[in-house]
Amino acid sequence: MRAMLLEQVSAIDEVDEPLRAVELPVPQPGPGEVLIRVHACGICHTELDEIHGRVPARLPVIPGHQVIGTIEAHGPGTEDAPAIGQRIGVGWIFSACGQCDRCLEGRENLCDAFHGTGCHVHGGYAEYMTAPSAFVHPIPGLLDDIEAAPMLCGGAIGLRSLHLCKLTNGQVLGLTGFGGSNHQVLQLARILLPDSPVMVWARNPDQRRQALGSGADWAGDTEEQAPRQPDAIIDTTPAWKPVMEALRQIAPGGRLVVNAISKESDDRHLLADLDYSRQLWQERMIRSVANVTREDIRGFLEIAAKHRSLRPVTRRYRLEQANQALREMQDGQIRGAKVLDLTA
Repeated sequence: MRAMLLEQVSAIDEVDEPLRAVELPVPQPGPGEVLIRVHACGICHTELDEIHGRVPARLPVIPGHQVIGTIEAHGPGTEDAPAIGQRIGVGWIFSACGQCDRCLEGRENLCDAFHGTGCHVHGGYAEYMTAPSAFVHPIPGLLDDIEAAPMLCGGAIGLRSLHLCKLTNGQVLGLTGFGGSNHQVLQLARILLPDSPVMVWARNPDQRRQALGSGADWAGDTEEQAPRQPDAIIDTTPAWKPVMEALRQIAPGGRLVVNAISKESDDRHLLADLDYSRQLWQERMIRSVANVTREDIRGFLEIAAKHRSLRPVTRRYRLEQANQALREMQDGQIRGAKVLDLTA
């Protein structure tokens, strides 16, 4: 099978091809696993983090955790698995133990044995992959492969982030960054919080125009003052500066939800400039989003199946163009979500 392999940590701007195109044997499903023929795989900033070493991956690894495909074969002990030929998805959560207190409380995203697809195990930048049958998700028939792929990460983690904001309809939502996740959050907010104004900060003028065209009430650059103080802000950027600016914008008692596994290190010095009285006092809160649960993924897919307005903006690439797509992402060329089409 064709696959794109990450073999070593590198700086993507110093290496022409951080992923190597390889031919590998088709994997065999083990106990409790299914074999999946991959149709499409979304591209996420987490792949850049793996390449740079900000998110430690078990190398060599095939990246990719927004996978749409069909079941090709069953391993032993998969009597309750989806049928051969059924279309399914695989998200960032590849597996969790299912037995610890966190798993039993519904917080499997915080399990010590959590495995990330395309990071700790091989993912979807390949024609085939295996996954535990309990961690694959049926894809509603109304969603095509390309539009469904980004929902498994950017959409699902966006839904989790929005829940953590704890907003009531009519309160103001802020979004910092307008890439693969937050452009889906804006659509989601229009469904779940139809009376809530949405303020968007993005350094890219094209993203600001996209936000306004998608229904945002205001869009500005990172340091611009919004016309209304958000009661909650979701940050999806790879940098610290938007976090610091968001804390300056947020209303008293508001929440800043940071939706990122890691932050780039070039501006972490800004943390030393944190102004407690202006950015944290008056019961402002900052919290992170860690991974996703299966419930997050299935919840987003269920909403998307009911609301045709909830569809990501996508740009498709062939599998062999994965390096090109990642370089564009590194350079800030992000409008919506990038998706590998393995049927091309």
